[in-house]
Order: sequence, then structure tokens, then C-alpha cells
Amino acid sequence: MSSSTITFSRVGLVGTGAMGRGIAQIAAQAGSKVCLFDTLPEAAVSAKRQIEQQWQKLSEKGKVAPADVERWSALLTPIASLNELSDCDLVVEAIVERLDVKRELFAQLENIVASTAVLATNTSSLSVTAIGAGLKSAHRLAGYHFFNPVPLMKVVEVIAGLKTDAATCERLTAYSREMGHTPVSAKDTPGFIVNHAGRGYGTEALRILSEGVADIATIDRILRDQVGFKLGPFELMDLTGLDVSQPVMESIYHQYYEEPRFRPNVIAAQRLAGGVLGRKTGEGFYRYDNGVQQVAGEAPVPQVASIPPVWVSTRAVRRQEIFQLLQDLGAKIETGQSPSAEALTLVAPLGFDITTVAVVERLDPARTIGIDMLVEDAATRRRVLATNPATRADYRDAAHALFARDGKAVSVIRDSGGFVTQRVVATIVNIASDICQQDICSPKDLETAVTLGLGYPLGPLAMGNRWGPTNILEVLFNMQTVYGDTRYRPSPWLRRRGAIGLSLMHEEE
Repeated sequence: MSSSTITFSRVGLVGTGAMGRGIAQIAAQAGSKVCLFDTLPEAAVSAKRQIEQQWQKLSEKGKVAPADVERWSALLTPIASLNELSDCDLVVEAIVERLDVKRELFAQLENIVASTAVLATNTSSLSVTAIGAGLKSAHRLAGYHFFNPVPLMKVVEVIAGLKTDAATCERLTAYSREMGHTPVSAKDTPGFIVNHAGRGYGTEALRILSEGVADIATIDRILRDQVGFKLGPFELMDLTGLDVSQPVMESIYHQYYEEPRFRPNVIAAQRLAGGVLGRKTGEGFYRYDNGVQQVAGEAPVPQVASIPPVWVSTRAVRRQEIFQLLQDLGAKIETGQSPSAEALTLVAPLGFDITTVAVVERLDPARTIGIDMLVEDAATRRRVLATNPATRADYRDAAHALFARDGKAVSVIRDSGGFVTQRVVATIVNIASDICQQDICSPKDLETAVTLGLGYPLGPLAMGNRWGPTNILEVLFNMQTVYGDTRYRPSPWLRRRGAIGLSLMHEEE
């Protein structure tokens, strides 16, 4: 793109770490002249060299032309003083996440750049309003939150502070597209869109682990195989590093005045304190040898002499689908009003634990097993069974062997309201619904931000629609009953749309 037609022809980057370098790279590729500044000696010069090395690698792979590398390199200029940013029409800050340091920087910048220049902060967790509070021209400061690695993560959050002019955000939005990124608009709230919407995945997985429901590898396998996440929550935390993810969990929780939906977990805090951070330290939730994750294989399917007849609860979710599955697996099925004295009793609740169902339905808990049927069996690569504290080992093993007959993976977990998938998916959908309820962003921008920024297989609202807002609601209501925790109270956005059969994407006219 010609610099004469680009929204910002001369861009300043303050801070040349990984984020600053990434933003500088895509800005130059868009045709802007980019000035690189860092307080560390030689850091700006080193940053230019590293960016050029990235381009050279792309050129060697045939992904960019050598002429482009030469042209882009000429657009990068390391500078030694903030005053050299005076003719920039956009300055992006990508420095340490400290409010006092950012405030001081922008106070300096507004006295250096022209009154028409835009100022932008790449903050991931601080308030844009607070950063600009001391400025004479807070109307031209906005949040411009990119994700690492910037050239590959094709989404950017454009955040308006309380005093930000709409025109400021419009210019940043246009520039995002010129750099090849997808902009999403957000209000200035803790975590903005992506870090806010992402709270449910890790925090709920940590709660499941802390309850002893299943081990780390099993939880990860279930969420990969049943829902389609690329990485399980513990794999993701290991990749990001607890030194990055735990402070974000803490920050959003406290900024929202201890909102239970965002409550962090002592397990992650303890591991952070112990320096067990993830891949970068060679040990996190998993151990890493030469960067390769070490994980034990799954236990073999139990060998059982015989499998008892199976009786399915009349209240089971997807009951007819369960009957068809049992028939396909060659099970002997009981169809009476109540199970015989030797029957394996199968329940499939939404949100309730197996113990509660056994008590309410007056079933023998020793022979009662739960199966998670939120996701239809044909769409999942793994079946998940749950015992209760009284389940006999022989019935547990018989159920495992039966449901593994066709070769599909089976995980057997301990009792849990909502199994694993139900409670994680419901938490994700509920938090996303509340983001819409708070009017932080549009449903469309939320879906875009999460799929591009977090790599979820579906946006959170699409997840809720896929498996039914009424089902998600039932999971949450019942989990709130089981756990007595307001963490699981449904958002009004979800509750109202679920009650009247509307899509979670539906906006009021």
C-alpha cells in the first residue's frame, strides 16, 4: 500500500520487545515509516535487525519477494530520543505493564507530537481511561491491543477510554485493516474482550482439578476430544506461562471487585510462587524434555468377564440416542420402569452430579454411573463416564469396557456437577453472554475476537447455540444448586434468550 493512501504514514513504536517488534513489522509491511525507540541502549537497533531476519526467513521460504524485504527494511528507523517522534501521526506504546510508567510516557509524548497525532497503548490489562487520566488531550488516546506473535495473530482490539473521540478509534480501526488485521471494538473494561472472555477456560479447569475430579492429562484430553479445543487448558497455560496467565487471572478478578465468575485458583498461584511456569522452565503442569511434552499414556480398557444389563434413567439427556448407542455396542438393555437388582444404572444429567441424581431418582448408587451427553456422541472423539463415591469398581469397569467396545476413547472421572465439558463450556458461554449484557462489544466482535485471539473451535456464543442455550442454562442452574456458588449464576443475556428460544447472537432492536 502506498504511504500516501495509508491512514498513518509515519508511526512511532515505543518499546521494542516482542510486541513492539511485531507491531513495527506489520506497520512497515503496510507501507508506514516506522521509528523504533527503546530506553535500553541498542535495543532499537537490535529490534530492526530481528525484524529484518524475520523477513529474510520469509523470503527464503518464498513467502515474500526480496524486493519487499529491501523496501520494508528501509522504512524502519531506530531513534535515540523521544523527541525524534515529533513528526509521527501515530505513536504506539508497548512498554512494561505499569500504570505509572505508561502515564509518564504519554505525558511526555503529548508535548512532543502534533495535536492531530493519535496516541495508542498496547496494554493488555490496564484501564485506558486511567492511563490517559492526566493528559490534556485524552480524546486522542485509545487502546490498541495486539496479540503475540503479532504478525500471526490477526486480531486487534480497539478500545475507547471514557474520553476517547470516536474518530480516534475509527482511524485505528481503518489502519488495522491496512496492516492485514481484523479490528474489534471494545469498551474500556478489565480484560477488554479476549482476556475477559478467556477467563472461563483455565479457571474452571483449575477448579475441576482442585476437586479431584480428574487428573491434568484427562481434563485436557476431554476438552480436546469432546469440544475440539486445539490445546487443553493446562497445555495452554504451560504454553503461555503462569508468569503471564496467573497475573491476568488475578488482575481481572480484582478489577471486577472479586466477581466469583473470575475467581483464580490456589493451584496456579502456588505453582507460580514455586517457579513452575510451563514450557519456558521445562516444567509446568507437564514436564518438558528438550521442549517435548511428557505425558503418560492412558490406562488400558479394563478386561471384564461379563457386562450386566443396562437400565437408562427416564430423565437422561438424549435418552433415545443413548439407547441407540447401547444397541450398537451390543448391550443388553432393560426397559422397565425401574432397574433390576443387577442392572448397571446409567444416568445422563445436565449440571447435577451423579450422587444427587441417584438420591433424587432413588437409584442404588453402587450401580449408578453417569455419562456426559451435552455433546452428541457422533460429534465427539471421547466418551466421559462419571462415578459417585459409592460406585462399585466392578460396575465402573463394566461401564468402561462397554463404552469402549467400538474403539472410541473413554475417560472415567470422579463425581462432578457438570462432568468436565458441561461445566467448562457453560462457564465460557456464560461469561461471553455477560460481556454482551454489559455492552462491552457486539456479539459479532466477541465471536471474531475469541476465535482469532484464543483459537477456540467455535465462538462462545456459537458454542451456546450449538449445544442449546436452554441446555447451558440448565447446566448453570443445577451447578449453582450443587455447589452453592454464585460463580454459576446465569447472565441475564443467556437466561432471557434461553427462556424464549432466541439465538445468543440476537441483539435487541
